[in-house]
Amino acid sequence: MKKSLIYSVLAMVLVIVSAPFVLAAPEAAKAVAAAVPAGPVDYTKAIVIGCSLLAAGLAIAFGTIGTGNGMGQGLNGATNAVGRNPEAQGKILLTMMVGLAMIESLAIYALVIALIVLYANPLIKLIG
Repeated sequence: MKKSLIYSVLAMVLVIVSAPFVLAAPEAAKAVAAAVPAGPVDYTKAIVIGCSLLAAGLAIAFGTIGTGNGMGQGLNGATNAVGRNPEAQGKILLTMMVGLAMIESLAIYALVIALIVLYANPLIKLIG
């Protein structure tokens, strides 16, 4: 179990690290074709895209790890409370659902931040 988790994490890191180079390849080819044969190629945009992909991945990863942990603890507490006092199941269920909705909104905020970093990145517009 731990070995497959480590391999999965390493595969995700490999994809995140290699994605900027794959995305920047067509632009780099255009830049090389348009540049002076002896002139250097500017990889600033590729670096910004790579850092943006890494930031989006980290935002989603930490956002969902935290919310998953919080939901698990909330469900654990709710099931323990219902087990101890079955008559209060209605109040516990209502409170648990509201709490889970609040926790889930944090994952949605992480998704929104990741989408902003990927698709509305002001640094890419600033670079050109």
